[in-house]
Amino acid sequence: METAFPHAVTGDGPPFRRPSSGGSAFPVPPAVNRTDVLRRFTLTNLSDMSRRSFLHYTGLAAVSTPLLAACGGQGGGGAAAGGKGLSMQLGFLLDNGQLGEAVALGKGWYADNGIDFSFKPGGPSIDGIAMVAGGQSQVGQVSSSPSLMLAVSQGVPIKAFAAGVQQHPYAYFSRPEKPVRTPADLAGKKVGVQATGKVLMSALLAKNGIPEKEVEVVAVGADVTPLTTGQVDVWTGWLSNVAALRPLNGRYVAMRLWDAGIRLYANPYYATTRTLEQDSAKLQKFVSATAAGWKYARENVDEAVALLVKNAPTLKAADMKAQAEVLLKYTFDQTTAAQGWGAMDKTLWQQQLDMWAQLKQFKGTPPTVDKVATTAVLDATAGTRPKLG
Repeated sequence: METAFPHAVTGDGPPFRRPSSGGSAFPVPPAVNRTDVLRRFTLTNLSDMSRRSFLHYTGLAAVSTPLLAACGGQGGGGAAAGGKGLSMQLGFLLDNGQLGEAVALGKGWYADNGIDFSFKPGGPSIDGIAMVAGGQSQVGQVSSSPSLMLAVSQGVPIKAFAAGVQQHPYAYFSRPEKPVRTPADLAGKKVGVQATGKVLMSALLAKNGIPEKEVEVVAVGADVTPLTTGQVDVWTGWLSNVAALRPLNGRYVAMRLWDAGIRLYANPYYATTRTLEQDSAKLQKFVSATAAGWKYARENVDEAVALLVKNAPTLKAADMKAQAEVLLKYTFDQTTAAQGWGAMDKTLWQQQLDMWAQLKQFKGTPPTVDKVATTAVLDATAGTRPKLG
């Protein structure tokens, strides 16, 4: 374990089996996890596609953003209030990030709470935020919190109501021969980032007072090859993506974005403002059952993975278990020990909003914290969400 930076990570242990490529028409190199690739579409940037799609789905294509905010401030409809149906639209393919839901579904805990739950997997051609905003699903989940901030800034009437992963596992990977353990070590390095990771790079440098001219940023894909071949000194990805990291054979140093001062939530849950106001009882039952599912998954990883694979048979159980064991470290921490699974801190949301505003990522006036997130559902379920760290 590296110690120069408190939470720098050194990979070790045997490589994991490569996941099946499945039957996806989306081409991905054999050594790359397909879900990780799809997550990158919503990691940091929300293009105009979400707003256009929302307008299309709701029939407001000719309405301006101010009028959209006024007319759509209550959000898309979704299922009728009080109905049993609750579908969760993902911004990516089903994977280890939905272990808790797979458990709650398989154990019948959603049904016990009067909820007819279903997954709606995402993908590169599916705009999940627009689907939720337009009422096709009642709950959504994206890979990273900035996607929701950007959507709200564009007039999409949604709010985050729980955080699936407390500490984002996005990291900067380097080789032990030329390690990057602290942000200062990035100076003079060639860093390979995906298109959606450029703003994260800018945020990290700004946070740590490093001039951008001191770092050479080059575009790379989801394959770690540029790092293994020496084309770049640093490569970026999720610590939980053991499939992509496999070619490094456990020889790497990882500096988490979180430890470098950019603290984002991963896998936040969101719903329309209308659903939050008119169907809060259902969302509370959903959160309580999901929280119980995540507690069970933490204590019974093998069984949880089996239930997940039952919902997505192309997934490889060995890979899902390996990835889940990493992700669970960031799903439960000191915050969840004190406040319970899914907790959110508005101060952390404000820090994100301030940084994205500083980087001029918002096209209009930056949204307020209360426009982006609500703790009402968490407050109402404080007694049912397990407090584990």
